[in-house]
Parts: sequence; C-alpha cells; structure tokens
Amino acid sequence: MATAAWQPQEDGLKEICGLLEQYRLPTVDQSRIWQQHQRCSQLPDFNNYLAFILCRAEGDAVNIRQAAGLLLKNNLKSSYQLIQPPHLQYIKAEVLPCLGSPDFGVRTTVGTIVSVVVQHEGFQGWPEVLQALVQCLDSNDYNLMEGALGALFKISEDLPEMLDSEVTGFADRPIAIFIPRLLQFFASEHAVLRRLALGTVNQFIVLLPAALFINMGTYLQGLFSLANDSSGDVRKLVCAALVQLLEVQPNALQPHMRNVIEYMLQANKDPDRDVALEACEFWSAFCEAHLPPDLLRDFLPRLIDTLLDNMAYADDDEALQDEEEDENAPDRDQDIKPRFHQSRLVGAADGADEDEDDDDDDIINSWNLRKCSAAGLDILSTVFGDEILPVLMPLVQVRLSTTEDSAWQEKEAAILALGAVAEGCISGLLPHLAQIVVYLVSFMEDVRPLVRSISCWTLSRYSKWIVQVAQSAEGQLQFDAILTGLLRRILDPHKRVQEAACSAFATLEEEAAEDLAPRLEPILQHLMYAFGTYQRRNLRILYDAIGTLADAVGNELNNPKYLEILMPPLISKWQQLPDSDKDLFPLLECFTSIAQALGSGFTQYAEPVFVRCINLIRTHEVAKADPQRAGVNYDKEFIVCSLDLLSGLAEGLGSSIESLVSRSDLRDLLLECCADEAPDVRQSALALLGDLVKACAVHLQPRLTEFLNLAAKQLGHDVKENVSVANNACWAIGEVAIKVRKEVSPIVLTVISSLVPILLNTEGLNKSLLENSAITLGRLGWVCPELVAPHMEHFMQPWCRALCMIRDDFEKEDAFRGLCAMVRLNPGGAVNSFVPMCEAIGSWHEIRSKELSSEIVQVLHGYKQMLSQSNSWEQYFGALDGTLREKLANTYGL
Repeated sequence: MATAAWQPQEDGLKEICGLLEQYRLPTVDQSRIWQQHQRCSQLPDFNNYLAFILCRAEGDAVNIRQAAGLLLKNNLKSSYQLIQPPHLQYIKAEVLPCLGSPDFGVRTTVGTIVSVVVQHEGFQGWPEVLQALVQCLDSNDYNLMEGALGALFKISEDLPEMLDSEVTGFADRPIAIFIPRLLQFFASEHAVLRRLALGTVNQFIVLLPAALFINMGTYLQGLFSLANDSSGDVRKLVCAALVQLLEVQPNALQPHMRNVIEYMLQANKDPDRDVALEACEFWSAFCEAHLPPDLLRDFLPRLIDTLLDNMAYADDDEALQDEEEDENAPDRDQDIKPRFHQSRLVGAADGADEDEDDDDDDIINSWNLRKCSAAGLDILSTVFGDEILPVLMPLVQVRLSTTEDSAWQEKEAAILALGAVAEGCISGLLPHLAQIVVYLVSFMEDVRPLVRSISCWTLSRYSKWIVQVAQSAEGQLQFDAILTGLLRRILDPHKRVQEAACSAFATLEEEAAEDLAPRLEPILQHLMYAFGTYQRRNLRILYDAIGTLADAVGNELNNPKYLEILMPPLISKWQQLPDSDKDLFPLLECFTSIAQALGSGFTQYAEPVFVRCINLIRTHEVAKADPQRAGVNYDKEFIVCSLDLLSGLAEGLGSSIESLVSRSDLRDLLLECCADEAPDVRQSALALLGDLVKACAVHLQPRLTEFLNLAAKQLGHDVKENVSVANNACWAIGEVAIKVRKEVSPIVLTVISSLVPILLNTEGLNKSLLENSAITLGRLGWVCPELVAPHMEHFMQPWCRALCMIRDDFEKEDAFRGLCAMVRLNPGGAVNSFVPMCEAIGSWHEIRSKELSSEIVQVLHGYKQMLSQSNSWEQYFGALDGTLREKLANTYGL
C-alpha cells in the first residue's frame, strides 16, 4: 500500500515525544507547552507522528504511547475533515493491527480511535475494520478479543444505528454478524469479556434491530445465565437490560415475569449497592409499563419491606457527613447549585402547564438507592393505592416506635415512606391524618437533624389535606401546630433542616393562600429573623418562601405593621449586593412577587428598584458587545430577572408607573430585548410589553409599530421551538389591540395568518398558547372586524374549539365580543360552523357582562331568523347535543 511509505523524521519524532513527555509533568510551564503544541500541530503529518508513537514507540517512549493516542483521538474528533486522505490511510493502517496490543492502555486508546473513524466514515468507508473486528473476536486470544469488544462497545454506545445499516460487499448487516458472536461471549470465563459483550448488546435494546429480535430467546437465556454472575458489573448490566426490556419490549419478558420479579427482588438486596440501585429501577419501570398489577401483587409484602430497608441512609451517604455542620459554617461554592430563572409566562393559563420543580430535590442531591426506593414506593402507591397500607403501615409503625438511638436511620426511612405514599394512599390515610400529623410534629423536634428535615418534607406532602381539614376548629389547632413547628425549624441551627423547613413552608403557603393572613405577623418575624442568619444557599430558598408568601396572601401584606418587618432587611440586602452578584436573581424574583402583591403599596420602594433594573438591562446589553466597556461579563439572566421585576412593578403599580417610565429609556431598551437572539429574553420582554401597554401605553406609542412587528414575528414558522415566546407575543398583541384599537390594523392579517395554523395544528403546543391565540384572534376581530370577518370560514371551527377551553373571565368576554362583531359583518362566514359556535357559547357558566349577553342573544336570534327563511333552522339547531339545546333555549330565549 503506497501510504505505508510514510516514515517519521528523527528530529520531528524527538520533538513530539519530548512534548508528550512534558505533558505528564505536574510542574510544567503550561503556556510554553501550549505554544510548542501549536507549532507541532501545524505540521501536515502531525497526526501520523502520533499514530506512529502510539503503535510503534519503543524504549523510553513506551510511557507516552497512550498520551499520543489520546491527542490523536481528540484531533480526529475535532478536525477529521481537514486531515489529508493519504494521512488518514496511514493512521487507519497503523491502528488496526494494534486492536489487540498486549498493553491495556494502548488497546483501549486504539479502540476509541477506531470508534471515531467509524463514526466519520462508517463501515462503508472502512470495510477492513469489519473484517479485523470479526477476526479478533474469533481468535481466542484474550488481548485481541478484549480490544475488539472494547471498540465495538464504543461504536455501539455512540452510533448503534451504524451497526444496523447495509455495507456493500457484505451479505449481512454488521449487527447480524456480531450479535451471535457477542451472545457467545456471555459464557466466557473472563468477567471483562462478559461485561463488554453484554454492555454492547444492551445498547441495541431500544433500537431492536432484526438481528437481536431473531435472537431474543438466546439473549434472554444468556441474561438469566448471568443473573448471579461473580462480577458486580455484569449483574448490574443484567438488571439494566431487564429494566430496558420492560420499558421497550415488555411482551418478551411477560412469559418469564414471575422469575424476573423474583430475581429483581434478590438483586434489590445485592451487597453491591450499584447493582441494587439498577434493580430498584425495575419497580418504577413495571408500573409505567401498565402491565397487569396482578403480576406483582403476590410479591408486594417482600418488595415493600425491601424498599423500606433500602430507604435508610447508607453509611457513606454525604448527608451523614453534613450532619454535624452548623448554620455558621460558610457555604462552599460546590454546595450552591446553579439556579435557572424561569422567564415570565403570561396570559390565559398563567403558566399552569409549566413543569413544577421536583419537590423532593432537597431529600438527597444525587440519585441513589435511597431516593430510587422512595420513588419506587411512591409509584407503587399510585398503582395499588390503599391496598399496600396493610403491608406498609405495620412496618412503618415498628420503625417509628424504636427508641434506640442506633436505629434512627430506620425511623427516618419510615417517615420518608409516609411522605412517599401521601398522594397514592391518601384515601386510606385520611382518617389517620391527625395521628400522622401528631407524630410528624413531634419528629420535627428530634435530636437528629436528618429526622427533623425529613419530617418537614413529609408534612409538606400532606399540605393539601391539612389545609382542607383546617376549615374545622380541630383542624385549625392542627394547622397552627404544624405552622409553629415549621417556623421553629426554619430557625433550626442545621442548614439541611432550614432548607427542608423553608421548602415545606413554601408548599404549605401555596395550599393555604389567604388562610395565612391572620398569622402573618409571626410568620414574617420568623422569616426575617432567618434572613439575618442564613448562609447564601439557604437564603435563596428563603427568598422563594417570602415570594410565595406574597403570592399567597396578596394585598393582605399591604399593612404598615407587616411592611415594617418585611421590607427593611430586603432593601438593605438589595443595596449591599453589587450589580455583578448572581445572588441578585432570587432577590429580584422575590421583589417581583412582593410588588405584585402590594400593588400601589409598593410605590414608596419603587423608584430605586425601577432604576436599578433599567441599569442592569442597559449594562448587560452593552456587555453583550463590549464586556470591557460595561465592566461586567454578559449574563442574560440579569436582563431576564430585571424585565420580570419591571413586569411585576407594572402589574402592581398600574398607571402609577408612568412617571418612572417617562423619565427612563425603558422603551428603547425593551425594543432591543424584544429582538434579542435569546428566547428567554424575548419571552420576558414581550410579557413586559403587554404589562406596560396596560399601565401606560402612551409611552410606547412612538415605536408601537416596531413592537408589533417584532411580536408578530414570534408567531412564525418555528413556534414549536419557542412555544413560551410565541405565547407571550400572542398575549401582548391582544393587550395592545384592546388598548390602541385601530392602530393595530397594519399587522392584523399577518397575525391572523400565524394564529390560524396554531389553532389548526395543536400537537406539541401548550394549553396557554392555544387559549391566548383564541383570545387574541377574538380581540383583533373585536377592534378590526372589517379586516378579520371576511376570513372567518377559514378559522371558525378550530377557533370555537379553543374558545370552549377558556375559563370564564374578562379575556374570554373580549374574545366573544370579537365573535359577535365579526358575525354581524359576515353571518355567512360562520354558518357552516354553527355547531362549534353554539358549543363555544354554551361553554360559558355565567356571562357577567349584560352588554355581551345581549350581543350573543342578537347573534343567535339573527341566525334563527336567517335560517328559518330557508326552513333549515330546525336542522341546524337539531344538530346540537340535547343538553346544549336546552341550555341555549333557556339562557337566550331561542
């Protein structure tokens, strides 16, 4: 082969070997090495040298072979297309014979390089590798077999579909060649080969190529034969395979299900906790596969006992190491998780379909056997409901009643179990709720911090029912006992307890809402005392609890006595934090909720808050182009949080914000933000646009056309990629329309042509966008009926379907005013949609506006008169559902 004629130059080889040797020294001057690396990498055959060193180096250079291979792999990954074909040929010819190198590090690195080349060229571009892999697997030489299996595992991990595609010159697809061989390795005497073979086959469960489907029986037999393998890694892969099969091919497992469940129960107690964790995933997968519950029913007593045992903290759990830490120990940077602000979502459904935070995130930070077991018990309770209580509760009671200090972990796990089944088993637990609460309130005073923290979390899981019961006198006492207990724990000296108590209190606040109003003074005193003692990490959670309290009690907070407790510490913190400090984010969010709750009561604090938000937006807009001039690095989250707080101010202050807006350059900054390339910046900017139009439209007027064009642009073809941006744009256009009326006419048809496809193709879109689209379409029809009415027949049916989903409120009234205005101009446009139109009218529970009610009467009677002339009224009206006919006849006198 001509390419093999390449030979390294002695000087070049020495220099590159020296460079690689330097890499290994901890004291090396990194910048000098980097410059030397840059110089060497300019050589057109640099990668050939690396391949040569990896595959042929002798003497002292043996130590740097792996370093050469790793550098070659990275170069291939990043610049494959730039390497000249003759050099690629040389590299491929060199590495292939080294697949079975006696040196483990070399053959592993070669396997990785082979995988990278196959990713770029496929087997089609490098058929020799296919033959080489088969020969290695069939060789009976350990190094060759392990090298080939390692390369196959990497290829299947990165691109399994490549192994399931045709290769010219081969009768079978690669996967059909390899699967029978891989299955034979399940019986190998070497644990490493068993692990690699099983790991490779497992990569194809989801893809399920024909080659695996045909060999499914042999594969399952192989799995069962490895079930009690001496290697923990192999047992873990057996469990992972069974979990995956249950998710994608439950029918294959169903005939063996009793044996599989029996095995998983055993594996769930495996001394290797990684194996036990993999086995534990099976129970959630079983429940989610919607298999007949009867298959699992007989095993529940043993399963629940095992899950409870595994819910106890492991001896090496990081939470146990934190147990002695007190509130004065400063937070380490790694303790403070990155936080992500959710941009404001506005309009009809008001964020109702946004994913809620994982409410048990505070139990444990990383996924482990304890958390997986609790999740398994949770999902079992949703499938079997109260049926598991006769098994679970005696086990829980035994663990709760223990007085031995050494058994505190079992007690803690039992409390976690009560929280895990709170929703699934509530009907059976409700009669005992008072007793459960007494237990939990007492456990909140336990000497063990982790018992106190889990008791807070478990109580929060019962918040909904605790608040329902609180309507009675006895329930009030119970509610006060819980509230007092949680407030005491918010002031706990242990950080983990503070975190759990704050999170639990926030959950209780959401459920209790205005019921908290009579108790505001002690609540605020506790929260603001905590504010003075918390470290950074828990301060963020405390901000959330304060913000949630403001959302819950609303204007009840607007009392001088309460503001005197609440505001001075927050204002002080606001002034202390520099503009570059990311701890501003949760404080900005907290202020947003307070501004909305206080309404005009926030006026006395508004100006410095408003000015700072404007400055933050301006600074980061500058930083985007020139960080040096701005003095900070660009971070869009400062812009998003500031925009959202300005929205809160606009919503809270209403027209009082006008004087602040008129003295600022907010209008121009907002226009920039509406055109920003970051979707979350646009999302928050469009929400603010709508809020400002409601509060002081006059200040946006000079650039209103630009705002409207930018908003209309968000409703274009990529709506599904940025649903929330489209939602806010749609809502803002509707708000602008009812404020400036005919001035929106230039963009009306553009917007209508975007809204109709949204209403016609609802898949992948959230409820909020559909409702806002329906409302905005109606509002445009109301203010510009002469433009919209001629097109009614194109959108009436999907529009009316969407109108049915909207709850009774003023926005729905606006949409129906548009309906009436358009029908008056073009009654023929809606006649073919008479049934969906009547269903939309029938979706009202009560129309509060007498004016709108009489307009709807006119519309219906108009159709009755028009259709009676052609003797078709009975036919149209008769096509309605009987209940709806009766409702319309009674309400509108038809």
